Amino acid sequence: MTFDEYVATRLGALVRYATVVTCDPHLAEDITQDVLIKAQARWSRIGGLDAPDPYLKRMVLHEFLSWRRRRAARHVPMGLRSLDRAMGAVADPTAATDQRDALLRVIASLPPKQRAAVALRFYEDLSDDAIADLLGCRAGTVRSHISLALRTMRGVLAPQPATTAWRA
Repeated sequence: MTFDEYVATRLGALVRYATVVTCDPHLAEDITQDVLIKAQARWSRIGGLDAPDPYLKRMVLHEFLSWRRRRAARHVPMGLRSLDRAMGAVADPTAATDQRDALLRVIASLPPKQRAAVALRFYEDLSDDAIADLLGCRAGTVRSHISLALRTMRGVLAPQPATTAWRA
């Protein structure tokens, strides 16, 4: 498969994967573009692999986690100020959309390695060992990243007890 054929057939999936990892569609496009530029230069080797997708996904992940992207990855374009309003909304037809939006906001606020671990576990359905291999750490560290991320998400998304202030 040539580089042009690969890009024509797999670009959309690669950008979607990068969007899941970064939680920012613009950053995902930038990262995908940078990765494809690097991959094109090495396509004679990458194209000879049985499955170039895992290799390119690893490149996307490493580009996202690289030191040059840390500052951009910490910038979360979605504010968390409206999270309380979204979670406390009266039941209406948009409740599911509000909950999904709130979840995406919380995921976007996670540190990059936790966000990547969550994306690899729940989007790519990878094992701890496979995620550890991609992130360059141990399986225990992956479990720790996922545990901390889930604790953060539960803490923010857990329904808050209703408090009523009665005044005499």
